[in-house]
Amino acid sequence: MNLICFRRATLSLIASLGLLSSGLVQAADEPLRFGITSTESSQNQAGQWQPFLDDMSDALGVEVEPFFATDYAAVIQAMRFDKIDLAWYGNKSAMEAVDRAGGEIFAQTVATSGAQGYWGLMIVNKSSPYNSVNDILEHASELTFGNGDPNSTSGYLVPGYYVFAKNNVDPKTAFKRTLNSNHETNALTVANGQVDVATFSTDSMKRLEINHPDKAAQLKVIWKSPIIPSDPLVWRSDLDQETKDALRQFILSYGDTPEQKAALEPMSWSGFAASDNDQLLPIRQLELFRQRSLIADDDSLDADDKQSRLAELDAQLELLNQRMEAREAEQTDNSTAMVTQ
Repeated sequence: MNLICFRRATLSLIASLGLLSSGLVQAADEPLRFGITSTESSQNQAGQWQPFLDDMSDALGVEVEPFFATDYAAVIQAMRFDKIDLAWYGNKSAMEAVDRAGGEIFAQTVATSGAQGYWGLMIVNKSSPYNSVNDILEHASELTFGNGDPNSTSGYLVPGYYVFAKNNVDPKTAFKRTLNSNHETNALTVANGQVDVATFSTDSMKRLEINHPDKAAQLKVIWKSPIIPSDPLVWRSDLDQETKDALRQFILSYGDTPEQKAALEPMSWSGFAASDNDQLLPIRQLELFRQRSLIADDDSLDADDKQSRLAELDAQLELLNQRMEAREAEQTDNSTAMVTQ
């Protein structure tokens, strides 16, 4: 049986079992639009994503149409104005989608290693004399820095806090020149000697080793962040329930067969796990810490105004800490219950 016949037979079986809702079948003429954040060139991403999107289309009985954009903001705006139905985001851009575009997290990616997280990196060329963040900060005024997209978690938010805010450094003024690009561009410009240091991530490094192994060999990692929750999948919260149910079932069961594993391999994923908006709690904490550091160091602010704004951020941080502690306690209780069953 060839692949097309197999997919058709599988679709018929799913439909016969009642896993496809009548609403989805009736809406077959309306495509499901899937937003894909720009971590590298859209040409590379299109080839990597198509087998997975084809499987989704077959399983749901509707055309799944990819939406590629040049930056994260465009995918967020596309969800805000109902131009896409669901999307793959980083945590920072997912936070923007949840807060400003009516998004809702329902799953997260799982790496080929089984990890439900990844790490932000700072990279230099392997011939660079610099081997640490301290080296970079000491010579920043002489260097060109490749920062990430402002809506990138690993490329912007995480290094923005751990590398720069905690060292009281503003990268926009500290470096001789600062550029903002996606992960792939940052890596290639460092490998080619056009940029001295740049942000990157471990999951993008795996893809670079597949797509451009010669360039990956030219990179040296000088900093690795604390673990970041795996990238979330976000759908529009007003998506009809039948479509949500079918999507959840497809996504959370995907990755079991050799063919499905092969489809996910270019993205360095093994499958997906259920998630929700609470995945963003540590990201929200980072963002508030970053805002607090900026205000605390701003000598142009009136003293009373500064104190008021800091108190407001401290109150928000305390609420976040309470929610995170409650979530951790719930997860611990669930894990204990599973072990004792």
